Amino acid sequence: MPEPANAPGKILGLIGRNVDYSCSPFIHNTAAAMLRLPLYYTVFNIESPELIPAALDGARALGIAGFNVTIPYKRTVVACMDDLSSEARATGAVNTIVNRNGRLSGYNTDIEGVSGPLGPYAGSLCGKPAGIFGNGGAALAAVEALRRSVRPSAINLFVRDRKKGLQLETALEHSETGIPLVIRPADDYAALRQCSLVLNATPVGTKGFALGFDNCIVPSGTGAIHKGQVVFDMVYNPVQTPLLEMAREAGAATIPGIDMLLAQAAKSFSIWTGETMPTDEIRPRVLAVLESGNRKS
Repeated sequence: MPEPANAPGKILGLIGRNVDYSCSPFIHNTAAAMLRLPLYYTVFNIESPELIPAALDGARALGIAGFNVTIPYKRTVVACMDDLSSEARATGAVNTIVNRNGRLSGYNTDIEGVSGPLGPYAGSLCGKPAGIFGNGGAALAAVEALRRSVRPSAINLFVRDRKKGLQLETALEHSETGIPLVIRPADDYAALRQCSLVLNATPVGTKGFALGFDNCIVPSGTGAIHKGQVVFDMVYNPVQTPLLEMAREAGAATIPGIDMLLAQAAKSFSIWTGETMPTDEIRPRVLAVLESGNRKS
């Protein structure tokens, strides 16, 4: 970093489990260097949810300035927050934490990560059915983003575990938008075929993630992905996931996960620093890192 070694600085980090592969340290440390900000971003791997309260108490005591939160703790950390933004409260999930003199505030910038890349398509998707794969914190954010910025006629949530899907439906039933949430089996490809937007909010498709059927959330040969759809994959490594390759071959419009990665990172960076992340300059650097194969995700 360009600041002298004894300059006061902020420590930021990513809370998750087995997330040494993450590109978040590269993104935030690159942004800090470009803007000459005295901060350092690292990874904090926490092995079990039972350790989260102690970890955050330690952060208060040590004065760690803030965190991003990823799988599987976006919902776990909510109970440890002193206050929540409207977005975090609406989703019941936190992916960004700010420590202000020992008081922890929780935010959800994943909503911006979804709505930002969807902006150019929002008009054409409004009033049409949308489909989301997943039932975790990322899916919660995606549902809220669609309700706020796209306003589809209905949101179909495709899940492998119906019990978890119904729990998510209960968690989101407070919405006043009037946009219904329909829980469907992950293999309901007839319903998926009717969706104008298909969004993958699971890790399926990530490099090294083993699920079978070519590591794609939609098996080939179903005809569920077709021309006229917009297909958005939150997975960002590989940049062109099996789902995006399928969509491109079918003639659908595609949105890669790196768009969400940078949009949510920029919002978090702004919350922590008050500065605008130079995403246009950072994007090609992140792509180079991903394409070099030096990182898994």
